[in-house]
Amino acid sequence: MLPVMNSKLNNIQPQTDMNARTWGIRLIEPVVAIAMLYLVALATGDAITGNHAVLAIITFISSTVFGFTDHRHMLRNANVWVFTKAVLISWMIVIGFLLLLGHLTGFFSLFPAQTLALWFALTPVAVLGGQIATHRLTYSLRNTGMVRSVLIVGVNDVALKLAERIEEHPGLMMHVEGFFDDRDLSRQPEGTRIPLLGTMNDLPAYAQKHNISTIFISQPISAQPRIRKLLNELQDTTASIYFLPDIYVFDLIQARFDNVAGVPVVAICETPFTGMNSMVKRASDIVLATLIQIMLLPIMLAIAIAIKMTSPGPVIFKQRRYGLYGEEIIVYKFRSMTVAEDGAAVTQATKNDKRVTRIGAFLRRSSLDELPQFFNVLQGRMSIVGPRPHAVAHNELYRKQIKGYMLRHKVRPGITGWAQVNGFRGETETLDKMEARITYDLDYLRRWSLLLDLWIIIRTVKVAVQRDNAY
Repeated sequence: MLPVMNSKLNNIQPQTDMNARTWGIRLIEPVVAIAMLYLVALATGDAITGNHAVLAIITFISSTVFGFTDHRHMLRNANVWVFTKAVLISWMIVIGFLLLLGHLTGFFSLFPAQTLALWFALTPVAVLGGQIATHRLTYSLRNTGMVRSVLIVGVNDVALKLAERIEEHPGLMMHVEGFFDDRDLSRQPEGTRIPLLGTMNDLPAYAQKHNISTIFISQPISAQPRIRKLLNELQDTTASIYFLPDIYVFDLIQARFDNVAGVPVVAICETPFTGMNSMVKRASDIVLATLIQIMLLPIMLAIAIAIKMTSPGPVIFKQRRYGLYGEEIIVYKFRSMTVAEDGAAVTQATKNDKRVTRIGAFLRRSSLDELPQFFNVLQGRMSIVGPRPHAVAHNELYRKQIKGYMLRHKVRPGITGWAQVNGFRGETETLDKMEARITYDLDYLRRWSLLLDLWIIIRTVKVAVQRDNAY
């Protein structure tokens, strides 16, 4: 195995063949699901109408959004369990979405129950078969030699990571023949398994002789004269040439290649919620917040009455927090203390804090004091999942002590978050604990997906039931 590199190398999203092939594999799920819909309808004698076309369109969109086929399914060592788990989780969420939509609109009453039941049951089997067949076909084609030959210029962390990824993903249909580097062997990183074939001066002749199809150049900007010389000499070959910029020295957050009015740019630090992701995130927030508010309205009314009857003061506590892009917002909570601190100095609640009311202690342990923040979600000030908003006073304190602290404000703050379900909920009485919380917040920005949001929501319920770390 090649050595494991820094995780920051995993965070860039280049528009390469791998993305195209991943999307190609992801389309297997919605296409097979739609095909199974029509096959089941034909098998059961269900007359195919425009309703089937509407259901097919909804299925395609939901399967594309909620489908979880990713690069792991292209791995050389992926087994049947990997495919099965991904397909079942994906299809169960799609079914849940379709059932919810059908219940709200009555759309499913237009189809025979037998047709829907068979379709729900047989589709994951068909999708699983399609995914396994595609994986094995790709691997077989690779073994027959139908691959693109690859050379890499430079032996460094980025180059080794690229070679590792190509080796792990047979679906790319690539094979790294070797490295070319001007450094001698004694300076190569340990664990380099792919051979060093020569220096940069040797590469053009090798590429021409062996009809190399793809060359990746992984050299620092300081090597520009040598790169320019190499590019000139490679014009006598038919190789496709890619440049791997040395931007990985930075702490990348949602890094990707883009363009501004046709000018290529590289995003180093960006919010995950751009384009379609922004629409998906906001739509899921509105739908979930609305449903949760409807279900919990009786509980919220009971809490409001209990607060009003047990202690003087307002039911709702309003506090200034930093929201998206660091703009000040007002966040709602059920009042759980006898004071309402919102000034330049705010003291965090601690265990056995005398300021916490009797009903407030229960609300804080169970996180029920956060319920009014679903109104903040509907207002667009917050999200259901995201970095927890801190008091303005705490922000001003920690932004000076923790590197990257303000990057958490590149997304809307959340009612729950990745840090909270990983043990950093409630009081952060030491700088180390706050640094750990920020680490999880930034990790959320790097890793965001709708599946991760759903997983955090599920884990939040479990954490709230355990009632730990909240005073």
